[in-house]
Amino acid sequence: MTPNDNDDNRSVALYWDFENLGGRLVEARYGEGAYAKPDNRFKAQEPLIDVQALVELAASFGPVAINRAYGNWQFFGRYRDALLQSAVELIQLFPPGASAKNGADIKLCLDATEDISRFAHIGTVIIIGGDSDFMPVAQKIKAAGRTLIGIGNRRNTNKHWAKSCHEFRYYDTLVEPEPGPQAQAAAEARDAAAPPPADPAADMLRRALRLLAETRGEAWVNKANVWPMIKRLDPTFDTKDHGYASFTEMLKALDTVVEVKKGETDHLLRLRSS
Repeated sequence: MTPNDNDDNRSVALYWDFENLGGRLVEARYGEGAYAKPDNRFKAQEPLIDVQALVELAASFGPVAINRAYGNWQFFGRYRDALLQSAVELIQLFPPGASAKNGADIKLCLDATEDISRFAHIGTVIIIGGDSDFMPVAQKIKAAGRTLIGIGNRRNTNKHWAKSCHEFRYYDTLVEPEPGPQAQAAAEARDAAAPPPADPAADMLRRALRLLAETRGEAWVNKANVWPMIKRLDPTFDTKDHGYASFTEMLKALDTVVEVKKGETDHLLRLRSS
């Protein structure tokens, strides 16, 4: 799907079946059935999900009005900082009995159906999860005239659920694979030794342009869409904090990062080749 620039003011509702994706990533890393074992499931979970990357993808489709994740959070405490930084609303669901299933998919579907009936400004619904249980709500969302995007792990996602969406993105292609323990330790050591970015404003501009270009499938993006994208990625970002009087001044100063094509009514921007 290529969002229309005229739809940029329509909001996005993002729903996470958090344990579904987390469990799938555990099995992708440690083998089929690894997450189902009680010794693995009922313990503090490794933070394998790149929360920020998925929230940034959602923001590329419009302002995120709902960002809600469902799960049994007693085992996902190591995600605390990532979830707080991305302003994710957490819905706690304890398993009702001996079964480990917490009913997150049912609650998610009920909430999504209610939300699209209440909030006309929601234009895009994104569901993170790979179960066929989401197929009925997919029909409701599409019948309501909203765009439905699914996200799930390639190896474990139900193919019928994937095909019931307007567009389906595989987590594996959105995010770099989580490194093993040794590689992760080496990467953390490199990060600790590396100096901070020379210009955080340039880094933010690159992120915004890259996301808009990937979402629209075109290298050139409308200048009018870039600043709103930056504010979605970081609502606290202010050009004055980085020494620029305005966004226009920031673009002029960062001409080594961005290329500008002037038009009659608006300008187009794209990242310069590195």
